[in-house]
Amino acid sequence: MFKHFHPYSPYIPEGTKKLIVGTLPPPRFTMREFKEGDVDFCYGSRDGQLWVILNRIFNLNLKFKTTEEAIQQRKDFLKHHQIGICDMVEYAMREKIDASDLGMKDVKLRNMIHILKENPSVDTLLFTGGNSKNGPEYFFRKHIRGKKEIQLERISDEVPRIHQFTLEGRVITTVSLTAPSGAANRAVGSMQYYKYLKQKNPDMNTLDFRVLQYEPYFKT
Repeated sequence: MFKHFHPYSPYIPEGTKKLIVGTLPPPRFTMREFKEGDVDFCYGSRDGQLWVILNRIFNLNLKFKTTEEAIQQRKDFLKHHQIGICDMVEYAMREKIDASDLGMKDVKLRNMIHILKENPSVDTLLFTGGNSKNGPEYFFRKHIRGKKEIQLERISDEVPRIHQFTLEGRVITTVSLTAPSGAANRAVGSMQYYKYLKQKNPDMNTLDFRVLQYEPYFKT
């Protein structure tokens, strides 16, 4: 069994209002075996789309290289926009060394509620995936199970699904974005709203769709 531990500590600059919440980067980041185009930072996989999406939304001119400059660009952006990153998983065991969420076993979760209590400025959790098994929303629900003082209230059941909960008197919103990975492209293609946009603009693709979906939650 391979112990797939998260190679990055939570990155939460002072004054952070929004937290990007995923699961784990691919095992090669744990093993420090980068591919050309990877960035040694959260969501740095060359196969992932989060930083591609944010690059388009904010016109960041990001570097997609395994360099310190690329890392610093991302940290500067997050700090400036009061955004942090704190994934749900501390480590998981794998029989097969791949990036599949479903392949994770014996998962050790981070104590997200404790982290939120330590960072009182955070008011929004941006899940990079929904409530499917071993997704970030799924793990968050598992984490709060049994905590009677924390109840997720559904605000919107349309994608991206939105919930709210109260923690020590403050309201925190959760938004379950469509995952920024190629594996989610089939799900995007089956969405009625995507089909509608595609019909209006045949050049629309799944990345364009994510840019439209993500923008209001990152810019507000």
